[in-house]
Amino acid sequence: MSTLPSYKSIKAFHAHLYYQDEAGVEIAKQVAEQASELFDIRVGRFHQKPVGPHPVWSCQLSFTAETFGKIIPWLMLNRQSLDVFVHPITGDEYVDHTQGVSWLGKSYELDISQFMSPSE
Repeated sequence: MSTLPSYKSIKAFHAHLYYQDEAGVEIAKQVAEQASELFDIRVGRFHQKPVGPHPVWSCQLSFTAETFGKIIPWLMLNRQSLDVFVHPITGDEYVDHTQGVSWLGKSYELDISQFMSPSE
C-alpha cells in the first residue's frame, strides 16, 4: 500500500460541475460564470459526453487551495440542480480521485481504471 500524500502536497483543487442534458449545460454555464466573477478560478470546457473518469457530462473549475474555503461554501448554496465532485490536486491522480473527495448533491461512481498501474 502506498503512502498517502500530506495535506501540504495539495497544490490546488478541481470542482467538476455534473449535468446530463442541454438544460444542465446552461445551468452549469450560469454557475461557472457567477463563480468566475466572484473568485479567482479557471473554467474548463463544458463537455457534452462523459470524459475521463467522469460518468456524466461535466465542466471543471480549477482553483487554489487558498480559495477552497470560499468557493466550496458558495457552491454548496449556489449549485442549483447540479451535482459537484470536488478533489485535491496532489500529483497522484489515483489518490486525488479516491481519497478525500467531496460531493455536493448526488455522488457518482467514477471510472478510476485509468489511474491504476497495470500491476494493480
